Amino acid sequence: MIKSMTAFSQVSNTFDTITADVTIRSYNSRHLDISFFCPEYCQVFEEDIKKIITRIHDRGRIEIKLFIQENAKDQELFEVDEEKAASYYHALKKIKEDLNLTIDISMSDILSAGNVVVASKRQWDLKNLWNAIAPCLETASINLGIMRKAEGKNLYSDLSARMDYIEDNLKQIEKDAAKIPLIYKKRLMERISFLTSDTEKLDPVRIAQETAIIADKSDVSEEIVRLYSHIKQFRQILDSDDSEGRKLNFLIQEFNREFNTIGSKAGKASLSHIVVDLKSELEKIREQVQNIE
Repeated sequence: MIKSMTAFSQVSNTFDTITADVTIRSYNSRHLDISFFCPEYCQVFEEDIKKIITRIHDRGRIEIKLFIQENAKDQELFEVDEEKAASYYHALKKIKEDLNLTIDISMSDILSAGNVVVASKRQWDLKNLWNAIAPCLETASINLGIMRKAEGKNLYSDLSARMDYIEDNLKQIEKDAAKIPLIYKKRLMERISFLTSDTEKLDPVRIAQETAIIADKSDVSEEIVRLYSHIKQFRQILDSDDSEGRKLNFLIQEFNREFNTIGSKAGKASLSHIVVDLKSELEKIREQVQNIE
């Protein structure tokens, strides 16, 4: 069953006092491209995270965002840069003495230096941290796969219906194409009659030869046979166990090539209109196929 490359998943997990929140988004891409956004202290897990993703997903741009929250109540959230605070205080004191100022140096004056009170640099227990991240990421990756399969079902229904539409119109092309040699023969006779006098007798053998040449040049039976084969192969790929977006994209190019040839040989306006309509339908299919893994 085909899978879409566009999906979204979000999962949270708590282990001990650590809560991990993972968000995964996937987009269209020719290859598997994994981007990882996380706090600096989690970058040590990047390769392990990629291994979890690659076990389930084969293609697409996958963006992973990881957020960590420490729930311990006794944690020190901030620390003071005592050296900077003292240095800034002595600098203010010197200015006060040099300028004979009488104002007092306040706490807000010292804090105005910036980065005097900063968030504490926590020493994380990497084992506990991974125990919070791994199950969360595993579930998020599985859920992403489930959503990609669900979107794939929608793509399957849409592409199957469009392929049915192409096949129905191809039958009409096949029917109309059988009349093309007669149309060209009629045109040939009209031109010859216009260019020759009423007294001049036309050679029926030569007329037959010219008609045969035109019929051969306007024959689209081979293109029609190949198109039926492409339709069959397209459906087989849709029904296969593996997702084959690249093969489907290649087939769309083959469809276009055959329809272009038929369009160039078309001898009547109605046939040309059908070809134009089907090429428009192929473009819609091509856009949908870009979403398939």
